[in-house]
Amino acid sequence: MRIALFGDIHANLEALDAVLADAAGQGVTDYVCTGDVVGYNADPVACLEKVREMDCPTVKGNHDEDASGIHSLDAMNPIAAAALQWTRSQLSDEQRQWLRRLRMVRQVADFTVVHSTLDQPANWNYVTNRFDAMANFSYQFTQLCFNGHTHVPRVYVKTDKVNEVPAESVVIEDGAKYFINIGSVGQPRDGDWRAAYAIYDTDHKLVVIRRVEYDIATTQKKILDAGLPPILAERIAEGR
Repeated sequence: MRIALFGDIHANLEALDAVLADAAGQGVTDYVCTGDVVGYNADPVACLEKVREMDCPTVKGNHDEDASGIHSLDAMNPIAAAALQWTRSQLSDEQRQWLRRLRMVRQVADFTVVHSTLDQPANWNYVTNRFDAMANFSYQFTQLCFNGHTHVPRVYVKTDKVNEVPAESVVIEDGAKYFINIGSVGQPRDGDWRAAYAIYDTDHKLVVIRRVEYDIATTQKKILDAGLPPILAERIAEGR
């Protein structure tokens, strides 16, 4: 079985389409979404409906929660808040309800999926180093857990201690646990503008992070045409 894990789409339809096309070309049989379908970019409805039609296991991200609510966004980064306020105006009640109903954590096959962390998934904490990962492993009861949220591919491995290892390709070894950030489809922040997602090959016990080029100029034009903050169009070209 070859499973594509993708998330942090952030309403970037061109990136999502490119990732799904690449996954199909890689012989993927199943799909799992790690959340943040909406936010930042200009195609929240199209991306939401595409993921919804796929009917794949999906967990809730912080932007999904904020876009589906009516609470104040004043405490948020003003750029993200502006994009979320606009996103709220685009979504129907039914679409907001779909986002609200997403679960924070799911177990799929032999692995776990969460957007942020397993210890406090609703607090939207970040795992950016091995010390953050240590707390997470205390709540991880499967060998593998996939997450997103930071928009940066990272792999933490727990044996007798916790270490970060290169994220491009990871062989899953017996006796170890893995917490794997799959990066971002729609707004990578590791200096590489290309869309990121992961393929988990269950037969070969292998996880590979793939990078895919997409029509970024169209995505940027849509952001500007929608009246969203121009910095959102700039940052996706810089992978930040």
